[in-house]
Amino acid sequence: MYKVLLIGFLVCQLAMADEQFLADSVLVDKSERKLYLLREGIKYREYSIALGPRPRGHKLHAGDERTPEGRYILDFKTEKSDFYKAIHISYPNEQDIKRASDIGAAPGGSIMIHGMPNNTTLPPELVQMFNWTDGCIAVTDQDMDEIWSAIKPGTPIDIRP
Repeated sequence: MYKVLLIGFLVCQLAMADEQFLADSVLVDKSERKLYLLREGIKYREYSIALGPRPRGHKLHAGDERTPEGRYILDFKTEKSDFYKAIHISYPNEQDIKRASDIGAAPGGSIMIHGMPNNTTLPPELVQMFNWTDGCIAVTDQDMDEIWSAIKPGTPIDIRP
């Protein structure tokens, strides 16, 4: 009986420990090229990121190689990607669609946080020195594993200039 209680206690402790490492929000600072995991408003993890070659300014339309700015939701995860794991950002929202429509353009989409390209042979430290995405937020595969474990679908993300 003692062993059963002990095992039950340990399982509960492990489950609670996992919850402690979950982020309740994500912050991206484009000018610093950083992604932060937050818990109760406190940054507890920091990652270097790569963006698109035109990182300044809000994404206006498909193909502009910019990362959107504002508050979105990390709405689903996928391992079926051209990159090592991907977490989808809920861009475009209604304002983004209107903004693009006002200039006669499509807003674009498929904005993700993702790891390295699946086919790259370059070292991640070299790849991450440059802004190389089409508007996504890229991290190393090792960092992506940590972020993947800390994020549940529905987590808000704030992307700042």
